[in-house]
Amino acid sequence: MTKWKLIIMTLMSILLLNTLAPIYSSGEEELVRAHKKFKTSIKLLDSEQQIKRFTYDSGLEFTYPDAVRGIYVTGNSAGGSRFDSLVDLVDQTDLNAMVIDVKEDHGNITFNLEEGSPFASITKNYIEDPEAMMKILEEKEIYPIARIVVFKDTVLANERPDLSFTKNGKVWENGGEESFVNPFEKEVWEYNIAIAEEAAKLGFQEIQFDYVRFPEGFETRDEELDYTLGDYEDSKHDNVQRRVEAITDFIAYSREALSAYDVDVSVDIFGYAATIPEAPGIGQNFSKISENVDVISSMIYPSHWTSHFGIDMPDKEPYRLVMEYAKLENELLDTLDNPPTSRPWIQDFEAPWLYDGPVQQYGKAEVEAQIKALSENGIDEYLIWNAGNTYTENVDYTP
Repeated sequence: MTKWKLIIMTLMSILLLNTLAPIYSSGEEELVRAHKKFKTSIKLLDSEQQIKRFTYDSGLEFTYPDAVRGIYVTGNSAGGSRFDSLVDLVDQTDLNAMVIDVKEDHGNITFNLEEGSPFASITKNYIEDPEAMMKILEEKEIYPIARIVVFKDTVLANERPDLSFTKNGKVWENGGEESFVNPFEKEVWEYNIAIAEEAAKLGFQEIQFDYVRFPEGFETRDEELDYTLGDYEDSKHDNVQRRVEAITDFIAYSREALSAYDVDVSVDIFGYAATIPEAPGIGQNFSKISENVDVISSMIYPSHWTSHFGIDMPDKEPYRLVMEYAKLENELLDTLDNPPTSRPWIQDFEAPWLYDGPVQQYGKAEVEAQIKALSENGIDEYLIWNAGNTYTENVDYTP
């Protein structure tokens, strides 16, 4: 058994024992028997059958807001002096939610887990007391969403090259010196779901999966990278459809595996994925992903679009860009039998890389323009991104 399989099994075993303890009150012997029974298999379906016997209760109480209006919060901000000011921002405005990094962009967990946790080697103590943080959010009625970066994971890729993409015997890196793990490998799925369970145990009401995709431009380097296909080895699909199948399956798998925790599952997705049948390299199909989540969060930052919707420079026209995107997304979601809640990511930052001269500034007017465009299309939920967590003051969040 590999180190990482042992990690997953150990964590799930601990989780089951902790949860069953109040149920099996007849003594230690019953607990031991339950533990032995659970250890007979770590396969997904077996795990699900065990998990479905209970519903986890974190002990915290949160109410879903009238409409989620949230900001992004890094682990450093959540665990540092800036947390108080961000709490004040949400508390004193019409904002009502925070998306907090639990597993960040490099693959580290942002807080220490209980002693003996199998994830000890990948924890960074950015948030020294996560329970106290969650208690503050409960008291302030701030809706907590856990962001988990899934397949961009330099830490796991370097620890387990067999779960990653390699080139000439070395773990492949993109232009930003970041590495990805392989969405075809179900061991990677289980690894991330186990981390999501830790977030749910803390009291997070929603698990937001980010980077649920293959590396950008994968269709151009597919043949030059070495990687395994896992259970998709015998798939009759072409490579594009195999990638779509793996990404879609992971999301459906995760939602079912987390069902005992009574958490919503959301996914961040590129905005342009809604404009094409499927993104050929990264494996994202907007409609298929939407069918398997509670919330879909398209990243529609105007700065991230090239000329589109007849707009030459979308970064300069935030209202028009968001308006056109929202119309398109509504049309797509209307075709689904059970569409998810739409909660796009919008922009509160500048994009100097787009300009040779003066940069388009994003302030009160630009943020409100995006919110207004969403509202005019019946989309009342949104999340605001600023990587440094510096948000524009005096914004009307319900214009």
